[in-house]
Amino acid sequence: MAQSGVSVSPECITAFNELKLGKSTKWIIYKISDDWKEIVLEESSKESDYNVFREKLLSAKSKDRRGKEGMGGRYAVYDVEYELANGEGSRSKITFISWTPDDMSIHPKMMYSSSKEAIKRALNGLAADIQANDADDIEWENVKNIASKGR
Repeated sequence: MAQSGVSVSPECITAFNELKLGKSTKWIIYKISDDWKEIVLEESSKESDYNVFREKLLSAKSKDRRGKEGMGGRYAVYDVEYELANGEGSRSKITFISWTPDDMSIHPKMMYSSSKEAIKRALNGLAADIQANDADDIEWENVKNIASKGR
């Protein structure tokens, strides 16, 4: 359980294990439930177009404590595939992305920040970690560069 008191739904771990072992799932998006008690699976997909995934994060919505909807945070896992520069072939790394846009309202931003470690601990086998606060942070080249560090 996170410092915030938010727990991780078992379906989050199941979806992650399917991505990790089966390799047919390309990405997963998680969100904190509307009652702010649990991290739940929002969507998983086999779609390999990164822009589809990125647009889902950019258009995410969350409600603050008063129920007002605004920019939303998300946690995501993306199986980043890339070519090694020296022609040694391709690699893939399961990359965790914490999406907390700068223009999110205070309560959702605080909840996503304080619950991040709980989901990361639950997902065994993450190879890279990205803290994304604006659209540039989740541009494909930035994500690929972070994932490919250390080969």
